[in-house]
Amino acid sequence: MIVASTLTTNLSILVLAGFIGFVVISKVPNTLHTPLMSGTNAIHGIVLLGGLLIIGLAGNGAFNKVILVIAITFGTINIVGGFLVTDRMLEMFKSKPDRGRNEREAAGEEKQEEKVP
Repeated sequence: MIVASTLTTNLSILVLAGFIGFVVISKVPNTLHTPLMSGTNAIHGIVLLGGLLIIGLAGNGAFNKVILVIAITFGTINIVGGFLVTDRMLEMFKSKPDRGRNEREAAGEEKQEEKVP
């Protein structure tokens, strides 16, 4: 009976956490959604790898090790993807050089060269 009670409590917490997470994320403006999710993916991947390493140390079977390798591969992809998306988002906020100004300066230099005999 104690195991069933603990399972019910844990499932209730899981469902409530999922619902609260959905509500909170749905209230985030669209412009902030991608950076928020990219950071969350990176954190999620790190937590996932830690949990999988603990599970892998607990089990001695070959099946556990195969599942662990597959899960670590996907977790690593998740971490790298999270950081790559975050890097791309940060690149959008960097100021870009004024292309028109550079072209005008280059044209001005060409005109000055033509005047010299």
